[in-house]
Amino acid sequence: QVRLVESGGGLVQAGGSLRLSCAASGIIRSINDMGWYRQAPGKQRESVAAITSGGSTNYADSVKGRFTISRDNAKNTVYLQMNSLRPEDTGVYYCNVAASTWYRDAQNYWGQGTQVTVSS
Repeated sequence: QVRLVESGGGLVQAGGSLRLSCAASGIIRSINDMGWYRQAPGKQRESVAAITSGGSTNYADSVKGRFTISRDNAKNTVYLQMNSLRPEDTGVYYCNVAASTWYRDAQNYWGQGTQVTVSS
């Protein structure tokens, strides 16, 4: 099994910044895409940002220019730097990692979620 541990969420005022981290642990053979999703109150979960194994990134239109996704392959960790936060960014943020172990084929793993609250 692959375990994902998220950190970095919290309460911040509008215009502030937060940096989320998600570290994958386990005997991992490879990690493919990594990404962040969020679920706002009363809303469906949506993709926020994704990064491929080669470093190519994609962002939701609502966060372009404000959020930056990055990864540290040596640490099996994905980050989400969130700047110029807005109240509408409030929600539970989940990391997602496509990974394979030496015993199982690649599959998606989810973090437990970390709460991000942006006050006005």
